[in-house]
Amino acid sequence: MHIPSTRRTALALSFAAALAATLAPWGAAQAQAAYPAKPITMVVPFPPGGPTDLVARVLAQKMSEQMGQPIVVDNRAGANGNIGAAAVSKAAADGYTLLYNTSSITLSPSLYKSLSYDVLRDLAPVALTAVVPLALVVHPSVPANTVAEFVAYAKAHPDKLSYGSAGNGNVTHLAAYQFVRAQGIVATHVPYKGSAPADVDLAAGQIQFMTDTINSVMTFVKDKRIKLLAVTTARRMALFPEVPTLAETVMPGFEAGAWQGLMVPAGTPAAVVQRLHAEVDKALKSADVRDRLAVQGAEPLGSTPDEYGAYLRKELGRWATVVKASGVTLE
Repeated sequence: MHIPSTRRTALALSFAAALAATLAPWGAAQAQAAYPAKPITMVVPFPPGGPTDLVARVLAQKMSEQMGQPIVVDNRAGANGNIGAAAVSKAAADGYTLLYNTSSITLSPSLYKSLSYDVLRDLAPVALTAVVPLALVVHPSVPANTVAEFVAYAKAHPDKLSYGSAGNGNVTHLAAYQFVRAQGIVATHVPYKGSAPADVDLAAGQIQFMTDTINSVMTFVKDKRIKLLAVTTARRMALFPEVPTLAETVMPGFEAGAWQGLMVPAGTPAAVVQRLHAEVDKALKSADVRDRLAVQGAEPLGSTPDEYGAYLRKELGRWATVVKASGVTLE
């Protein structure tokens, strides 16, 4: 039977279209199965060797082992984590550039007059990873061994005490601000460029107290160069079971910590986000990762992408109120 050329062309095109439609899911599945097909970059927006970097490297190593591809940590420090966050927000949304962020990402929108990225619009949540509790620590010269004793002493000496932080608007600053404000303490804030110099000055007696990450002050506490009065987690820490929380002493319901999470550029395929989430979840449940985090005073968290998104929105609202009350603004 003779088929006109125009009809032959139409039939061929129809067949090709049907074949493409049939193979499309298979092709997408193949592409998904191939991820990751090359090394992944994990941007850590803080300096090497710091509390965030240490935890990020533990996870990067474990996820690399699980996924069969190198995960290279790229430290892009500066502006309370905003330089690294902005870089990732503009990266290709293909799953090969990750952001290892901290709670600072929910402080920045209220602190900075302008940002080059929007955390909810330009980045997508993957999972909460860990939290490093904050600790209320004082110099040994302060005659207080409990939170109540310290509050009484500080209130009896208005404008005589100074407290340090890792920087203006840092969570170590705003947590301490909430504490002194709630207790009616009048003290001077001294911002430092990071926790390390603040801890050294606290141990030397240049400042009298601060709320800092537990892994930053742990050595000083063990050496008895500073006193640990309380932690800011909802429950007591396994590392220091005898140390009470602020919530059970003078601030019922209070909780704060330097939490961390993993994000990707907005628009990253859902399948890739789910794969990354599964790998994070698997890593956080492994005994060796949990042991390595415990040594640093970090506690594993874990969440779904949706749960992390909801948590981000909650924290953005919470810290907006605190920042407004503190009056802190940054360029």
